[in-house]
Amino acid sequence: MEHYQVIIVGGGQAGLSVSYQLQKLNISHIVFEKKQIGNSWRVDRWDTFCLVTPNWQCRLPDFPYQGNDPKGFMLKDEIVDYIEAFAKKVNAPIKENVSVTRVIKNKDGLFEVTAGDSKFTAEHLVIATGGYDIPIVPDYAHSLPDHIHQVHSVDYRNPAQLPEGEVLVVGSGQSGVQLVEDLHLAGRKVHLAVGTAPRSPRMYRGRETTEWLYDLGFYKLTVDKHPLGDEAAHKTNHYLTGRDGGHEIDLRKFATEGVKLYGSLANIHGTKIEFKPDLTKNLDDADEVYVRIRSDIDAYIAENNIDAPIEPPFKKVWQPEFDPVSIDADALGIKSIVWAIGFRPNYSWIELPCFDGRGHPKYKRGVTDVEGLYFIGLPWLNTWGSGRFLGIAEDSEYLAGVIKSKL
Repeated sequence: MEHYQVIIVGGGQAGLSVSYQLQKLNISHIVFEKKQIGNSWRVDRWDTFCLVTPNWQCRLPDFPYQGNDPKGFMLKDEIVDYIEAFAKKVNAPIKENVSVTRVIKNKDGLFEVTAGDSKFTAEHLVIATGGYDIPIVPDYAHSLPDHIHQVHSVDYRNPAQLPEGEVLVVGSGQSGVQLVEDLHLAGRKVHLAVGTAPRSPRMYRGRETTEWLYDLGFYKLTVDKHPLGDEAAHKTNHYLTGRDGGHEIDLRKFATEGVKLYGSLANIHGTKIEFKPDLTKNLDDADEVYVRIRSDIDAYIAENNIDAPIEPPFKKVWQPEFDPVSIDADALGIKSIVWAIGFRPNYSWIELPCFDGRGHPKYKRGVTDVEGLYFIGLPWLNTWGSGRFLGIAEDSEYLAGVIKSKL
């Protein structure tokens, strides 16, 4: 079996970043990518997809955003170009279209990796596959009749893809609300099952909110100092969008424009769709986070005597009269359901004692209790930026340093 000091599983931005750092330290390694570089950005996103964080946050190792619109939001094709340009710079020793199907530790204490039709060994193993392997669809979705079309967000491309008729989107995280907007702008009649995701302002007091949060130190906050600790990694991200130059999303405003809102999805019996009576609470909770972010910015401006324009207090533009608990899809003309309730990772191929009771890897800043095993590219691995372009450079440099110290 071929032997390397390090094997990296996953050739996305996280895996490529680790390869870049290892090359600088002259550490032998190989990268296995089950598809092609940039595949998930190229294939698993809808047509109008764009970043929700501004381009200046794209800071891969020694490869910051190269364009002329740092405050803009890259479209899907531009993201692919950015990843491919970074891959060209890294020139990683990568094997594309090779799936890793098993990882164990052999009797010699080495990692034994089955990749494609071959086996490899290594002293160190970096898992950079991300956590978006299996699209989540609830079991009760199977009770829907065949004439109601179902699609997960990973397979959604554009409104024309769906049959004529009204559409129910399930999930109000970043993907869900952006798909609602995509359908709504196309003139489709949209229904939304609203979950517990919080929301954020896009612009506030004359400046983009992420710029304020950067100055407030939010992006430097490490998970060990986060009020939620490791649970922060399992919380839904704040929703907003980078579409058309970026703007905030207020579901209440969607309601005033004809989008029908319901609480969290509870069950499905044929064409009868049931919801929890939590629409009012979910909207209020999302707005509470929105207002808290504004208040934090207000306090920072006051403490630092910053000259910034004053904005009027937040006001709710719509309030539900009651929390609807069920609808009949056929009676309302709903012909499609878009599932936008996320993904779960698939680590079944890793036969190592590195997971908690929920199947999530256990680590401290990516370093597990299994000697030589590391994870990277996951939310709140160390900071908020760990699962995004912003924090990968720091995380990859740290792991490369740990590996170097142990070799």
